[in-house]
Amino acid sequence: MGEFQDLQLDSIQGLYRSFIQECPSGSLHLHEFRRMFGVKHDSAEAQYVENIFRAFDMNHDNTMDFMEYVAALHLVLRGRIEDKLRWSFKVFDGDNNGYLDQQEVTKIIRIIYKIKKSSATQERDLLDMSPDQICERIFRDVDINNDGEITLEEFLQGVQRSLWLQDFLHLDINPSAWVKRRLSERRLTGT
Repeated sequence: MGEFQDLQLDSIQGLYRSFIQECPSGSLHLHEFRRMFGVKHDSAEAQYVENIFRAFDMNHDNTMDFMEYVAALHLVLRGRIEDKLRWSFKVFDGDNNGYLDQQEVTKIIRIIYKIKKSSATQERDLLDMSPDQICERIFRDVDINNDGEITLEEFLQGVQRSLWLQDFLHLDINPSAWVKRRLSERRLTGT
């Protein structure tokens, strides 16, 4: 089990029971993943959740098996900041080419912007800028060699040195609150 050794056996058994209850076939599909988080197909969160799903679908078969599911939960709930940033980079990298271009960053920024704008608890000063201005600032702060592409290394270093960017990307860096809330809701309602 290696990387999952800090997960207790009873926790894994409980996860497995809920996974099989949600996905009797043993495979979690995107529509089921959206349903688990209560995300509607046409919402701002839908594209974000699709990117999350794609990042955790390690073998790229358009489903998540139980091991991919446990790996995802382990990263989200217990992962190191660098691992979460690497995962965030994968979420942003829509074409999986190993770097982020303006179009990919703008797409995700618009989604995060919509989610944050609809949340009453988010700091308003982050939203004083438009999504395009936010994207420009990210490239100015993170794209060290100014080639119009952000590599994984530039992303890791840039986010770690920018508190502003950490605050804005909070949904990507630490989605554990979202996951914990949903898991807690499921326990309370028994679904």
